[in-house]
Amino acid sequence: MVISKTIQITELLEQNYRILPLLERLELYSFLGQDSLEEACRRVDADAGTLVLIAEVCEDPRFRPSDKSLKEANLDTVLKYLQNSHAYYRDKALLLLSESLESLLSGCAEKQKQAIWRFFTDYEDEMAKHFTHEEGHVRHYIEHLRSGSYDEAKDIDHIDDCHDNIIEKISDLKSLILKSLPSQCLCAERLQTLSLVSALKEDLEAHERIEELVLEPMIRLMESELFGREIESSDTAHESLSEREKEILVGVATGLINKEIADRFNISIHTVITHRKNITRKTGIKSVAGLTVYALLNGLIDMNSVE
Repeated sequence: MVISKTIQITELLEQNYRILPLLERLELYSFLGQDSLEEACRRVDADAGTLVLIAEVCEDPRFRPSDKSLKEANLDTVLKYLQNSHAYYRDKALLLLSESLESLLSGCAEKQKQAIWRFFTDYEDEMAKHFTHEEGHVRHYIEHLRSGSYDEAKDIDHIDDCHDNIIEKISDLKSLILKSLPSQCLCAERLQTLSLVSALKEDLEAHERIEELVLEPMIRLMESELFGREIESSDTAHESLSEREKEILVGVATGLINKEIADRFNISIHTVITHRKNITRKTGIKSVAGLTVYALLNGLIDMNSVE
C-alpha cells in the first residue's frame, strides 16, 4: 500500500481499512470528510509524514526506515501514537478479550476456568506494569536529552526488554484456548475469543516494530547529534555481524541466557540486549531456534555445540 500525505482519509480507508487504528490512535477519527491526511494531522498537531512512516512499519514486517525518514519524523507524534496504543490495549482490547473469555469459560469446569482465568489476569497485570514503566522511563529520558543532559543509568538500553514475553504469552493463550480446553468448552464464543487474541497479537507485533525500528533509532539520532555517540545506520543494517555480535550470537545459539552471556564477556545485560537487537536487525531472525540455524549455516558453531 502506497500512502501519500495528500491522499484523502476516506480514500485511504477505502484502500485499506487496516489503517483505521492508526488514525484512531492519533485522534484523526473525526476527519472522515474531504480532508487530506496532511490537513487532518495539522488539526491535531500531528505530523503526516510520521504517520505514513508508522503505517509502513505496521503494514510490512520487512520494511526498514531509512535514516532520512527517521531524521524527518516527529518524535512527539511517535510518542503520542505509542502512548495511545498502550491506552487502547489496557482500556479496550483487554476488556473485550476479558468479556469474550468469560463467556467462553462459562461452559467449562471450575478448575479449567480458574486456570485459564489466572493466566489471563496475570497477563493483564504484566502488560499494564510494562507499559506504565516504559512510558515513564522513555519520556523521562527524552526530557533529559532535550534539556541537553545525559544520564547513562537512564539510557534507553535500560528499558525492560519484555515485549517478546508479552507476545509469547498471548500466543500461549491462543494455544490454550485452541488445543487445551475440553469439548464442552467448544462453542461459538471460542471463535470470537480466538479472533480477538489473534488481532491483539498482530497489533502487539506491529507495536514492537514501531518501538524497535522508529522510536529507538530516533532517540539514538538525538544522542548522536547532542553528544556524538556512535550509532549504527539503519541504511547499513544488511552489513555483516561484528565480531562482538558473532560472540553474542554463539552464546545465544549454545543455550546461554542474557545474564550468562553478560558474565562471560564482562558486559552488562543491557549491552547484551542491545547486541541481540542488532543481530536481529541485521539477520532478520528473532527466535533462538532461527538464530541457532543461522549460526550453524554460517560456521559459527557446529552441531555438537547445540544442546
